[in-house]
Amino acid sequence: MLDRIISARVFIETVERGSATAAAEALGMSRAMASRYLNAMEDWAGSRLLHRSTRHMSLSPAGETALARCRDLVEVAEGISGRDAETVTPQGEIRVAMPGVLADAVVLPMLPAFAARYPRVSIDLQVTDRLVDLVQDRIDVSLRITGTLDRAVIARRLGGVGSVLCAAPALLSRIGPPEIPDALADRPCITYAQFGARTWTLVGLDRTEKIHVTGPLQTNEAYLLLRAALEGIGIAMLPTFAAAPHLARGQLVQVLPGWTPAELSLYALYASRRNLPAATRAFIDFYVEKIGGNPVFR
Repeated sequence: MLDRIISARVFIETVERGSATAAAEALGMSRAMASRYLNAMEDWAGSRLLHRSTRHMSLSPAGETALARCRDLVEVAEGISGRDAETVTPQGEIRVAMPGVLADAVVLPMLPAFAARYPRVSIDLQVTDRLVDLVQDRIDVSLRITGTLDRAVIARRLGGVGSVLCAAPALLSRIGPPEIPDALADRPCITYAQFGARTWTLVGLDRTEKIHVTGPLQTNEAYLLLRAALEGIGIAMLPTFAAAPHLARGQLVQVLPGWTPAELSLYALYASRRNLPAATRAFIDFYVEKIGGNPVFR
């Protein structure tokens, strides 16, 4: 038997959003599953609740009555769980995992504003570049920069992340700056094992190039990638937000400015869309707001 409270939520969302598809997206379920819940609602009511067409949806008289009762049912259910109070004031500790370079350059500088907005939320920050097991490691949210995402994971895109090719000035003086992408194959490069590895995708004005690069170092830790570039070990592809302050101070120099590395994305990964704690939702929403339109990420 399908859960009647979930069915009530699907019905309410469908009416308020105007379609089962929009309701399914809001509730984190498939369109087919949302339709099953709606059909179950009509079976329990013993009558048609919605009049549907390809362009329009309206409530039947029985649907008007059912909508009011569903809202009462959900209100009672949320009152029992304490969700209403938690929604008004997010609170509690959330365990968040992310790469050190992201924590240092992005998350920590924005944390005072988050703490001021949500003073009853505390963060247990786990710094790691590896892909964590959310359940086993007891992680509420994992922030990850990537170009591809497994369809099986539950994630929300926080924003695009641009990258830049750069190197220490002393290194470029010694090896000469590459003039074309193919010249990277003859220069020492530092690569990041988590995405791209030794194949870099560069976008020019009229074409895209995939270049196989080699060099003295590959690492799975993004902060070490930045440190290695500053030490003059090789040319690196770095997130713009991490490289920007060093470029501004002249500690790094942009390489191949006419070519742009393929854009990546920053995602928040979490274990389940159902019953997402208010503190977790507040953290994700806050960083969507701060990162989405921030030019430093491009």
